[in-house]
Amino acid sequence: MEELKVTAQEVLGRLKSRHLFQSEWDTAAFAVLLTFVGTVLFLLLLAIAHCCCHCCCASPKHQKVKRGKERLKGVDNLAMEP
Repeated sequence: MEELKVTAQEVLGRLKSRHLFQSEWDTAAFAVLLTFVGTVLFLLLLAIAHCCCHCCCASPKHQKVKRGKERLKGVDNLAMEP
């Protein structure tokens, strides 16, 4: 319990002095961490938006009606002939 109080006092002291990080490397590591977290949150937001849009647009009235079956025509491989 005493260690927790000491740690809290140390953090509060850093906040008051506005010197949160001990070195420039700590600041750079924090910036990289924030960039990573921001990217992950952005990708999650895109995934949620995709799911919501897919659910709304998947209703039958939004689906395109196929106007006939298009047959895929292959190409003869002349190299296989004797």
